Amino acid sequence: MPIAPSQAPPHTGAITGVLELLSFLRDPGFAGRRFAEMGDVFETVLAGQPQVFVRGAGPVAELMTQTTALEGWWPASVSELLGPYSLSNRNGEAHMARRRAVGRLFSAQALKGYAPGIARICDKVCGGIAAAPQPVALAQWMRPFAFEVIAEEVLGLTPEGREGLYEDFEIWTRGLFSVPIAYPTSRLAQAKGARRRLIRRIHGLLPSLTVLGGACDEAGLPLIDADLADQLLLLLFAGYETTASSLTLLVLLLLQHPATFPWLQEEIDTVPWPPTGAGLEALETLPRLNAVIKEVLRLVPPVGGFFRRAIAPVHLGPYTIAAGRVIQVDITATQHDGQVFADPETFRPERHLEGPAPGTGYVPFGMAPRVCLGKPLAELEMRLLTVRLLQTLHVSLVPDQDLTLDTIPTPRPRSGLLVRAAPR
Repeated sequence: MPIAPSQAPPHTGAITGVLELLSFLRDPGFAGRRFAEMGDVFETVLAGQPQVFVRGAGPVAELMTQTTALEGWWPASVSELLGPYSLSNRNGEAHMARRRAVGRLFSAQALKGYAPGIARICDKVCGGIAAAPQPVALAQWMRPFAFEVIAEEVLGLTPEGREGLYEDFEIWTRGLFSVPIAYPTSRLAQAKGARRRLIRRIHGLLPSLTVLGGACDEAGLPLIDADLADQLLLLLFAGYETTASSLTLLVLLLLQHPATFPWLQEEIDTVPWPPTGAGLEALETLPRLNAVIKEVLRLVPPVGGFFRRAIAPVHLGPYTIAAGRVIQVDITATQHDGQVFADPETFRPERHLEGPAPGTGYVPFGMAPRVCLGKPLAELEMRLLTVRLLQTLHVSLVPDQDLTLDTIPTPRPRSGLLVRAAPR
């Protein structure tokens, strides 16, 4: 018998959702087992909040046709840490106006201006890795690299202006998706304190941080200082945390699949350094490099999912999701869909050089109209640093280390990715 179109999705039976939340935060297989049991759409409760989990190219495509019935949403603790004025917490025209303003910082023309500085930072990082006592925890080099790029090249912060921001930003980031209970020593409480200190420092830096204010003025959207401070905090996060994670995982996956190295190295060695003008534009069209980056982002996306809230009924296949329900799209499960990607658990960059683009089966940066604004910058950083690492260093994986991925707030190897690096 066909399912009536108004039928609600299958439900886990959770009532308070306390145990579900703990399992969600601690168990990487939380959603996978429920999808296997109930299908591509199911409902549960996380800490009192009903949520509908969704995976797969088909359901995501259906969501994309119903964007007017959806708005952005974050858990209350995340929303508080992002700030009341944050672009991520806005909807409707208030959101789109800020996207247009902030988006100017990631235009093609802006990226060309950032590229020489990013190349310089790449040289510094690669030189530092080679000179450091071996082995090195590569993740600990990727994080300050990505932070320096967004803070210095995009926002124009001087080294003196950055001083003290990085440490508090690390504390703030660790608390974003932690257990939402703010007892004095909890990660959430520490993150709230870090946010207060960060906002105070950002307010003090605003007179010299004209780049965002200028972009807003050009877009006809002058913002008060509190609004600017929240956008700057979001920019630091968007341009740092996810990029550092993806760079770390790119190196890890290459080291775990040594046959890919010579295949990629052959192309990398043809790239002039530093790439400028036509050489910089050519980076975007290097087939093997871009296939590797796409495959890293597909296999281990920097963010496991994204949220929407239904403001009108949403229809997914035979199911109707009621207005007010929160929808969580599982990016990892969607990009591991065997109907879209053959052998989806296998790292195989060549798949991106074969056949048509995967469409809604590939959404590592989210879904329109709220695709991550930092996408172009993240891709540029990944291209430039990958090129320079492979051109200048021999890197090998230290054996017998714990490469289990901790996934919150973003995936990273538990060991920090221990490698030995030497000049080529």
